[in-house]
Amino acid sequence: MDAVIFDVDGTLVDSERDGHRVAFNLAFEEHGLPYRWDVQPYGDLLAITGGQQRLHAFLEGQGMPAEERRDLVPRLHARKTELFRQLVAEGQVKARPGVHRLLVDLLEAGVRLAVATTGSRGWVEPLLERLFAGIPFDPVITGDEAPIRKPDPSAYRMALGGLGRPASEVLAVEDSANGLVAACAAGVACVVVVNDYTADDDLSGAALVATGFEELDVATLRRAHEAAQRG
Repeated sequence: MDAVIFDVDGTLVDSERDGHRVAFNLAFEEHGLPYRWDVQPYGDLLAITGGQQRLHAFLEGQGMPAEERRDLVPRLHARKTELFRQLVAEGQVKARPGVHRLLVDLLEAGVRLAVATTGSRGWVEPLLERLFAGIPFDPVITGDEAPIRKPDPSAYRMALGGLGRPASEVLAVEDSANGLVAACAAGVACVVVVNDYTADDDLSGAALVATGFEELDVATLRRAHEAAQRG
């Protein structure tokens, strides 16, 4: 296990419920739209990866014509991203407990760190800089570089290319079934750390499933990786 590739939303950070959802609702309000995403309905929408795709699907379900959505969704999503960045700057989005300790331990063990996320670079980079200053994620693959969202494996394939390592020497850490499928499709063994939104996902293909980063250390990840390679 020479490298570990991390997802961001819901994995490194608790960002969906109290970050993106809040920013989407603020953007709806600013645009004079009558929609508000409560906690559980937003959790259901997370089955659709990518913020713009999520908006398109939701607004189509509300009966909004495609022509109107083509104009509205990019503007709405751009404003949502600005609002989310403000929440990050204000400290409203937190790293998951135990994750910083694990990142430092991996670095001290000589393991490289990378990111593969469907999130846009406009908020991913500021978030990583604020919450994980000094942690050298390289490469950082975002939805800007890999526009086909998970469960498509393109973000992982790009990350493997940036690392210059074969999939057999890399481990992924995700929080959901979509991320797990993406990693496995790229040939990367995957550990899943669930959150409130993903605890009931089908994670049968995971090398290991944990409820929090407190359960993980370098040795545990290495064992999971080795077991996955043995098949």
